[in-house]
Amino acid sequence: METRLDAIKAAPEVYRAMLALESAVESSGLERCLLNLVKLRASQINGCAYCIDMHSQDLRAEGEPEQRLYLLEAWREAPFYSDRERAALAWTEAVTLITEGHVPDDVYEKARKDFQDDELVKLTLAIVAINGWNRFGIAFRAVPGHYRPLHRHETAVT
Repeated sequence: METRLDAIKAAPEVYRAMLALESAVESSGLERCLLNLVKLRASQINGCAYCIDMHSQDLRAEGEPEQRLYLLEAWREAPFYSDRERAALAWTEAVTLITEGHVPDDVYEKARKDFQDDELVKLTLAIVAINGWNRFGIAFRAVPGHYRPLHRHETAVT
């Protein structure tokens, strides 16, 4: 696969706007692990190879167990996710797949139990942002395999 075009070079002002959106997500106060699970799950749904590669690496760099990454697509059947994460993942799927039910009431009610109003708005922004990034990655065929996390938390070998 080859990249169709370099969107950053073609329209740097658009890239800066996406970075501003991402900056708002990152400074939202929501847990980094939760945000990366949401980003990975939305990217899986959308089939964005570049973003799947990126966010799985980010989760690993944060020390996330491999088992949780491998089972993310089957989170409903796996016992490795908290109630808050489950609510976020259900919300992510509903918002990402908006044409398949327009975010059902039961998904909303579950999210309201685990997230305060402002957190739910911030979570929704994170989902909007990753869906936007996915569309850029897919449309212009961003090639996976070159991303490296900026903030690795590796343990020293003694």
